[in-house]
Amino acid sequence: MAQRSTAAVTYEGEAVTRRIVLWRHGRTEWNATGRFQGQSDIDLDLLGHEQARESARRLAALRPDVLVTSDLVRARDTVAYLEALTGLETSLDKRLRETYAGRYQGLLAAEIEAQWPEEYATWRAGDPHIAIGGGESRVDVAQRMVAAVADAAADLPDDGLAVLVTHGGSARCAIASMIGLAPGHFAHMGGLSNCSWSLLRELPTGWLLIEHNAGTLPAPVTIEEG
Repeated sequence: MAQRSTAAVTYEGEAVTRRIVLWRHGRTEWNATGRFQGQSDIDLDLLGHEQARESARRLAALRPDVLVTSDLVRARDTVAYLEALTGLETSLDKRLRETYAGRYQGLLAAEIEAQWPEEYATWRAGDPHIAIGGGESRVDVAQRMVAAVADAAADLPDDGLAVLVTHGGSARCAIASMIGLAPGHFAHMGGLSNCSWSLLRELPTGWLLIEHNAGTLPAPVTIEEG
């Protein structure tokens, strides 16, 4: 565990309590081509490794106490760079996986729209209860993600920081739920670029979103495809 000063940590003049970083994995070939990944276990591409290496240097400066990752290879390979810099051992948590997208997985958006136009349109419009491709709904994903965050936070000291490596769609659902958005408004939460992250701080009344899509690289955000 990283050594911390005994001095109080502050943020904008207030004592900092436990903090959570949700970090999206680096780019994969399927991200680059717009193919819906879901829980398909796809490797990082060369750019994805470069993104992870650069982002890890920035996140290491935050001196995290705990590292947790989705068990999918693109997340595990991303966190390996931060693990090497911090000396921390990473825990695996399947609850941090991307949305299980059923029959959508492996398809391009145009292919999905052509085969299931009404279902896809309803999901794209933000319906939080529709099971995407017969898999999970946004509400399903939010529930497991928030539970994973709560367990990671429970292991932290009062001013501690946990970095959780996860996926685009699941991160959006988690953040929206953590800051109190109603499920019908989950789709209003912006996405994360590959290897960008969001920082949340725990308050007595819930979670405060301090930074969103931090570390953004000059590439478009790929929303929901994992």
